[in-house]
Amino acid sequence: MALPATPIVKINLTGGASFATPFILDTSQLDFAVLGEPGQIIIDVSNQVSKIDTRKERNLFQDKYLAGTATVRILDQNGDWNPQNTSSPYYPNLVPLRSIIIEANYSGTVYPIFKGYIQEYLYTYPKDQNELGYVDLICTDAFRLIFNSNVTTVTGSAAGQDTGTRVDKILDTIGWPTSARSIMTGNTLCQADPATTRSALAAIETVTFTEQGAFYFDKAGNAVFKDRDFVYTSGTATPTVFSNATGSTDIPYAGITFALDDKTIVNSATVTRTGGSPQTASNQDSIDKFFLHSITANDMLMQTDAEALNLASNFVASRKDTTLRIETITLDLVTLGYGAGVAAALGLDYFDPMQITNVNVAGTTIVKTLQCQGIAHSITPNTWRTTLTTQENILDGFILDSTLYGILDTSVLAY
Repeated sequence: MALPATPIVKINLTGGASFATPFILDTSQLDFAVLGEPGQIIIDVSNQVSKIDTRKERNLFQDKYLAGTATVRILDQNGDWNPQNTSSPYYPNLVPLRSIIIEANYSGTVYPIFKGYIQEYLYTYPKDQNELGYVDLICTDAFRLIFNSNVTTVTGSAAGQDTGTRVDKILDTIGWPTSARSIMTGNTLCQADPATTRSALAAIETVTFTEQGAFYFDKAGNAVFKDRDFVYTSGTATPTVFSNATGSTDIPYAGITFALDDKTIVNSATVTRTGGSPQTASNQDSIDKFFLHSITANDMLMQTDAEALNLASNFVASRKDTTLRIETITLDLVTLGYGAGVAAALGLDYFDPMQITNVNVAGTTIVKTLQCQGIAHSITPNTWRTTLTTQENILDGFILDSTLYGILDTSVLAY
């Protein structure tokens, strides 16, 4: 069965573990990619790939975005992808941390799926002369690189900077290109950087928690920082609608999973800013019902204790309860006449709203408006399944005129 979209896999086997995107004639966008070094080896291996698995997700329990991962299997007729083969045209460039881009061409539009770096080459030899060898490229996105990049003094940081500017300064310090960023202006002003030795990722995560925003790498490999206002209001955008109801014209799905657990419950939060005193908020009704679920955040960067208390209070107000979650839906992209489903699978990204209707065998109907907080693709020559992970808004706030988040005595008043 033909795939609904054409997977594209390109690898840059030279240039070092560069953050930048090399400019490729007739391919790259002006003012986006950078001019690559002479002699770069950039190859399209799409016609050699037999399997692609990618995953991007936000961890509910850790309350943070995780590194995106990909595994790409390349069939190897001539041993070219064996790192030990000195006769390979790619020798000696089969080394870790070469950049890789995975895309999909659907109806003339190219959608990004994953951009990152090859972490391992796992080569499997054929058992006999009739079998092809293959290499599995184990890949991760730039989270790994900024985790491995330590900072002490953040160049250009100063007291009074908004959180978005501080994230920019951390990225400047490690040389992340400005062309590969999408950084919002934050709603919280920071203290001066503490100038302690830590990873760039840890420094950014401290800023992100101080803001109650979000930091991740998108499908095109850009560093993205969303501020608190965006996190509050993103759920009010027009949702992509899915349903399994008989006769529905909404996008059908092939599978669904539910969860009812305590992963999201926080009923006591203590937040301490650098130089400040601990600020604690709690909800006794939630503690009585679910037992104590507490978090502690130290060395935050807001300028006043009042702001630290606001953070703690809003965090508890947003997380004190739990409800039945639609955890994932799975889309089968080779379904006949599935154009809207293919476009949704390729186009949805973090924070995009999704309305999901489920009619179960007992005749009960569940309708949930959630956000996309994870995308996984599993692709072979004859199959393409996409799993979308969904979550409630990660931070609540009262939104005027919203039927979901503007309910008096129910919706949370944000700060």
